[in-house]
Formats: sequence, structure tokens, C-alpha cells
Amino acid sequence: MDSSTKLPVVLVGGLHAEARRAAVRELLHSAPGALALHHDLRPAVGGPVRRVLSDSDGVLFRTDTELVDDCACCALRADLLPELLHLADDPSCRLAVVELWDSVEPQAMAEVLVGTPLPDGSVSGRRLAMAGVVTCVDPDLLLDHLSLGEDLAEHGLATAPTDRRTIADTLARQLEYAGVLALAPGDGADPGAVELLTQLHPTARQVTIGTGRLAAAARSGFDVAAAASRQHPASALLPQEADAHGVATLVWRASRPFHPGRLHAALEDLSCAAARSRGRFWLADRPDTLLSWEAAGGALCIEDAGPWLAALPDAAWEAVPAERRVAAALDWHPEHGDRGQHLAFTSPDLDREGLVAALDRCLLTDAEYAAGPEGWRHLPHVFDDFFDDFFDHAA
Repeated sequence: MDSSTKLPVVLVGGLHAEARRAAVRELLHSAPGALALHHDLRPAVGGPVRRVLSDSDGVLFRTDTELVDDCACCALRADLLPELLHLADDPSCRLAVVELWDSVEPQAMAEVLVGTPLPDGSVSGRRLAMAGVVTCVDPDLLLDHLSLGEDLAEHGLATAPTDRRTIADTLARQLEYAGVLALAPGDGADPGAVELLTQLHPTARQVTIGTGRLAAAARSGFDVAAAASRQHPASALLPQEADAHGVATLVWRASRPFHPGRLHAALEDLSCAAARSRGRFWLADRPDTLLSWEAAGGALCIEDAGPWLAALPDAAWEAVPAERRVAAALDWHPEHGDRGQHLAFTSPDLDREGLVAALDRCLLTDAEYAAGPEGWRHLPHVFDDFFDDFFDHAA
């Protein structure tokens, strides 16, 4: 391959392995010179990670690579890039299809492939082109898995002993990051399941595997930096209001902060109110902290996502990505700046009125709001233990 030509790479992932493998086969048969690279992480619990290279006729090589820090996903990160760079030097390889293992999320892999420093001082993105990111999904399994709050480890899908992700939140992130959603082959997909996919990720292109449309969609390009911005809680491209085929999305916004005690008491009900919810919010006793909200399968993850822009000195704004500054400007409040509540709930049979009422009850009342930031700081700090537990767990 000419050194000035980048090797196009398509990432194909998803928890639904049969659909994923069908998509890889279609890509291999529709693109001359395509090779598929897959790291099977199943043996990693008791041994090495197995690397498999295939073409349209079948398996070419099987080799093993050792674990890194007892983490199969770390071994994948360490081994994937050198293998792709090796393929980039092979003039017969015109497309690399990376089939991610079941629970591997595409964002981390995409960012490794385009931004890793190389020994010659360049970065991997100068030799590899991210042609597309595809998540494969079986609509018949979608709602069951998106409602499954069990740990990946219970299903043999954890990538490390410390992997505490659930089936539901892993699937949700796989779906929401991809540029293309490839639906399992066959006719008659449930309209409600397809609508759920559409509302969760309205900008993704949907194609059905086996219809001959996947190859073009998968190679239509993918901007890794823009995708990261769409996922960041400060500038996330959240779902919009929708209601079709029994599936609805509620977008709830408010400028007042949450009362920490009332929100904490309502967390269980709110996290179970929808198949998927996400967004950003602020607490009255933490007025400078942007908090992210992600829930799926009844499991809720709240994280400290750094300061609100309004809490930063003006000189620090130049270091903030332009996408975030634009998002903040669209929501700017004359008193609070970019602080605000922006949560999206998507689910079949969504109880809109009940959900809105529950969220509204968690906001500061008129009297509490009138006390101002100094008064808010004396509210019960009931989330302190929550964040202490989270950071201890993450460590």
C-alpha cells in the first residue's frame, strides 16, 4: 500500500453476536480486498486473548496474545493497533473490518485507532482512516436486553475482574455511539423495536443486514472527535420529543436546581421510569458541578463531569471545545449561565405526566430558591456518600 494512502477501517460491534457476524460476512463479500480482524476475549479468563484474521473464504490465521494487567480489553487495545498497521503495509488489503467482541464499546477503540502516537512521531490516524462505526442489533432482543440490569460478569461478558458494567448500559452506549445501526437479517422487524432504536439515536443510519446496503453505509465516514462531543454530557446530542408505535421520548428541562434530598429519595423511581434515560443536571448544594445522568435497565450512573462553564474564569473558556461553548450559548440563562436540567427519557409505555410530576417535585420550591446559592449550600449533602462510593468503586 502506498504510504500516502490510508487504510479504511470499519468497526463492527454489538452485544448481539449473530447479527454482528452476519454483518461482517456481508462486508467481506461485498468489498474486494477486505480482511476481518477479531479478538475473541472469551478465553481470556483462563488464558490469552485469541486473535483471528479472516477473509471472505474463511479464517486465515489464529494466534494468541497475552493479557495486559489481567484485562482482556487492555490486551485488545495493545494488540489491535499494531495488527492494523501491519495490514496497512499489505498492498492486497483494501479494507480492514474490525469485529469487536460482544461487550467491547466502540468509542474507546475508535479513539485508539485515530489518535495513538507512533514511534515515528506521527499518530495512527495518519495511516488509518475511520471509515465507519457499525453497531449490530437484533430488534427482537432489543427491549429485553435494554431492560436487563444484570452485570456483564453474570453472563460471562466482563472484560476484566473490575468490569462492573451491565448488559443494559453497555448495549445503550454501543447503540448511541455508532453512525450505522445494522439490523439482524430477516423481514418483519417489530415496528416498536425499530422505533425505539430511532428515538434512542435519531441521527444514525439504519440498514438491514443482507439487503446489499450495508457496505456503502459502513464506509460513509465517521468523525471520531464529533462523536465524542455528541457523547459528552455537557454537549450531548440527546434524543428529541417523540411518540410513535407505542414508544415515547420525554425531554424534560428546567432552570432551577434539584433539591438534593428530594432527588436522592426519588432516584430509584426515576431510574426505573424508562428503558433508557440520560442527560445532565445540577444540584443546589453543588452549584458549580455539572453532573451526568445515565440509566438503563433500572441501573443509574451519576458522575461528576467537571465544572459548568459559568463556574470557570473567562480565561479558561479558550481551552473548552467549541461544541461545548455553542451548546452552552444555546441554553444560557441570565442568572445561572449554562447550569440547568436537561434529561431525556425513552421507553415503550412511558408515563409522561407521572414522570414530569416526579421530576418537578425534586426542584427547589419558591422559598428554597429564594435563599440563593449561599442558602443552598446548607441543604443536606446526601449525595456525598454516593460520590464517595462511586470513586472508591472506580479506583
